[in-house]
Amino acid sequence: MQRKSIKLADVAKAAGVSHGTASNVFSRPEVVRPEVRERVLAEAQKLGYAGPDPRGRLLRAGKVNAIGVATAEPLSYFFNDPFARVVMSGITQACDATGAGISLVSAANNEQLAWNIQSAVVDGFIVFCLEGGSRLVELTRERRLPFVALDFGYDDETINAIGVDDFSGAGMAARHLAELGHRRFGVLALPFDDSGSGPASVERALTAAYAGTRDRLRGYLDVLAGFGVDTSAVPIYETDNDEVTTRAGLEYLFAFPNPPTAVLAMSDKVALIAIDWFRERGIAVPDTVSIVGFDGVPEGGISKPPLTTIAQPMEEMGRRAVQTILEFDGTIRRETMELRLIGRASTAPPLH
Repeated sequence: MQRKSIKLADVAKAAGVSHGTASNVFSRPEVVRPEVRERVLAEAQKLGYAGPDPRGRLLRAGKVNAIGVATAEPLSYFFNDPFARVVMSGITQACDATGAGISLVSAANNEQLAWNIQSAVVDGFIVFCLEGGSRLVELTRERRLPFVALDFGYDDETINAIGVDDFSGAGMAARHLAELGHRRFGVLALPFDDSGSGPASVERALTAAYAGTRDRLRGYLDVLAGFGVDTSAVPIYETDNDEVTTRAGLEYLFAFPNPPTAVLAMSDKVALIAIDWFRERGIAVPDTVSIVGFDGVPEGGISKPPLTTIAQPMEEMGRRAVQTILEFDGTIRRETMELRLIGRASTAPPLH
């Protein structure tokens, strides 16, 4: 008999006991006489039966005590992206404290994503990477389970979301640099949509499909205009939040006759890549150029120089997301977390 076909009834028959007695051996062994218990376990071992599938019991109880963490990015996103790693730390802390498990859900294409979402054995979902993630949201909604969006600018007011005010956070970054005296700026932007990377006009950037990118750019430009900067002339490069496109963006920004004295990076990941690029070319930070990131990842505190950034409470966002799923009572909650400027050595007044 093949192992996959073995059922508890087979074990009961082989041991000469009722189905109920065999079930008690695995679920309530204290109520079964020792000699009967040993006989049932011996037959189970012979047949290759390891015990009832715990998922069946949990599903019958209506809970599986696990949370799905979903992204439309490849699975490596959870491990390679510094922002995702810190948020995941908060999620795991909260799950450890409550005894809940975690199921990572990702996919390389929409068909696989749909299958992974539909087949995940979880009580609810925490959804990452909502930029361009309407498909992910709809797939999650179809499961009719609680879910919360770690909201990077998703506008649907009917879903639970935990996020930040991108507009005000970007404004803090721009104001910090402008108050230091900078007037020549460049922007390394996050993706506008799914169409690719490259130089972009202000007009195109302000109509970006992804609200988080759009709001951060609006926040930058709104503050810079108040300091007399001609925002129509600010060069913008759309990156894919990766090394290749960030380096291409820096080549673009610093090919101008009067390159920026200050760079506004929409993520710490982009800012840290930029610091490496500056070092390789002998461009002093902050003497020649200042740079501000956005996220507050731990790597920013130990970079050389340490990175000035707009810090999100990433671990707390992860913890709150778990709480939202485990304590869901049908009420839609949308929470905006507080941002703060962390001033470090990557910014200083311009020398010229």
